[in-house]
Amino acid sequence: MTTITEVQATQVYQLFIKATPEQIWDAITKPEFTERYFHGARHTVTPDHYMSHGPDGSVWGDADVFDFDPPRKLSHGWRSLYSEELGAEEESRVTWEIEPGDDGVCLLTVVHDRLEGAPKTAASVSGSGWMGVLSGLKTLLETGEPL
Repeated sequence: MTTITEVQATQVYQLFIKATPEQIWDAITKPEFTERYFHGARHTVTPDHYMSHGPDGSVWGDADVFDFDPPRKLSHGWRSLYSEELGAEEESRVTWEIEPGDDGVCLLTVVHDRLEGAPKTAASVSGSGWMGVLSGLKTLLETGEPL
């Protein structure tokens, strides 16, 4: 079993995506996009609220939004409510930063932090957890097709 000492309490992921900041913003805040790369989850994000529903309509996430600066930065709470065990842990935070670059390529940085009180969540999202989601996001935006 992975412990919090083996998994960082702050996880940082970066990738380049050939898309506009607006396209990336829409892909991370609109349910018709998120369901295509985020395990079927439909995320709806407003300036003050983050909501995620699973493919069956159950609530997977329900949290406040801390930063809402389209199309540059989004920061929201995170609790994995699809699992009773993970949902019992303290809320962590996910921050998405979109930096436009040259030739229509943006740098997307995702920071998942405040994981000290959520060691099982930290283990579940580390490595292939977030990288699977972000690879799916990149593929969808660049090809129009999910992984």
